[in-house]
Amino acid sequence: MKQVPITREGYERLKKELVNLKSVERPTNIKAIEEARAHGDLSENAEFDAAKERQSFIEGRIMDLEYKLGNADIIDPDTLSRDFARFGCTVRLENIDTGDEVKYQLVGPDESDIKEGRISVASPLGQAMIGKQIGDEITIMAPGGKRNYELIEIL
Repeated sequence: MKQVPITREGYERLKKELVNLKSVERPTNIKAIEEARAHGDLSENAEFDAAKERQSFIEGRIMDLEYKLGNADIIDPDTLSRDFARFGCTVRLENIDTGDEVKYQLVGPDESDIKEGRISVASPLGQAMIGKQIGDEITIMAPGGKRNYELIEIL
């Protein structure tokens, strides 16, 4: 089994989703299946088909979350040194071409949310940042072309 790095917050978020699926979504969907079954002929019952499809999604997601939580390697970013960019740290970058600054936390793939300023260590920018120190240049190929950043702070 491959250990997957995750922050405590990310782990708790996945755990909360799992509990919700098992204690709320699954029982609600079981009731929906029972109600659809009560309507008679299952071969032309759209409600039954939709409920069975939802059941398949729920069960698949439960299995996925259980696997991820079982293989999680919880890392506390506060315990890591700030000598170089690594999983869990927050970095401030300056776009060399435009002067714009951005701040990102490097997180696992299941935690990434660009709107919240969290990018995956598996993303092109995340991979390019790992191991960099303050003052280092980071170049990536983005869909819009080449982008150049300077790592200006590790928080």
